[in-house]
Amino acid sequence: MDRWNDTTFLNKAKVCIEGKITRAAVILLGKSESEHFLFPAIARITWVLKDTDGTERDYQHFGPPLILAVDQVFARIRNLTYRYMRNETLFPTEITQYEPWVIREALHNAIAHQDYTQGGRVNVIEDAESLLFTNLGEFLPGSVEEVILRDAPPERYRNQFLATAMANLNMIDIIGSGIKRMFSLQQQRSFPLPEYDLSEQGRVKVRIIGKILDERYTRMLMTRTELGMMDAIALDKVQKGKPLTDDEFRSLKAKRLIEGRRPKLFVSAEIAAVTDTRADYIKKRAFNKKHYEEMIIGYLKEFGEASRTDIDGLLMDKISDALDNDQKRTSITNLLQA
Repeated sequence: MDRWNDTTFLNKAKVCIEGKITRAAVILLGKSESEHFLFPAIARITWVLKDTDGTERDYQHFGPPLILAVDQVFARIRNLTYRYMRNETLFPTEITQYEPWVIREALHNAIAHQDYTQGGRVNVIEDAESLLFTNLGEFLPGSVEEVILRDAPPERYRNQFLATAMANLNMIDIIGSGIKRMFSLQQQRSFPLPEYDLSEQGRVKVRIIGKILDERYTRMLMTRTELGMMDAIALDKVQKGKPLTDDEFRSLKAKRLIEGRRPKLFVSAEIAAVTDTRADYIKKRAFNKKHYEEMIIGYLKEFGEASRTDIDGLLMDKISDALDNDQKRTSITNLLQA
């Protein structure tokens, strides 16, 4: 390789074609002033820092060469040290908020799969607890679950030449394992799994959470060796309050890992006992109807009368916390009618 000239090297890396500059070459290796050759497309990464109120505190744009810009973006991210206690020791475990490889994969994927015909930027939005990566273009595999379950590389790429060049430069892989490894690394760290939001047509959003949502609960869910990746993903949705698909719901129900009624699902008694979340489980579990009726009758026997406000005050904090306030009031109405 040391004997190759620049043209040979770029041809071998499949960044250039027969010595001719390609759009992929400009995106990855071009000087900042060469970006106009891509017009109307742009090769740009924008980093934005927001505070807890969602107000922008700082921002910076990064242009070609993107092979260097990704490190410049990473240098701006505040990857703080996170400390938490494990059950088996009194010494805290120290770990960075974000696994560098996960950031690398999310950012490189956004560059590789961006729909450059739309003239948009890749965005990295940082707040106190998460990183949000966005890029334009449909998620071609259809779903994240499809990527994780599939054992073969994707059939097509939006930017085949760019993706191949990035693979040759060791920026991404093209066998479809990158996303799966992102999930595995987050699972090993006992952190929430990546959140892919594909609800907005023509845009992919990936959020990486940089904290443990519930230390005991998350660690239990992510370290159950008998559970496969898909069950781990479904359980991660439960802890985040996200809706489950019918298949996910049936799988977790069959394994008795969740209780409650959709969409208000919560950890089952079996998991609660192991993860020491018994009190939370009792608050979310609904008592039978007769229990609440006896409370109302007992109140009336004691005081002779009761307004609706009195009954609400009696029952609102006792009905399952898996219900919101409107659902609790509806439940009380049904009890009174009964």
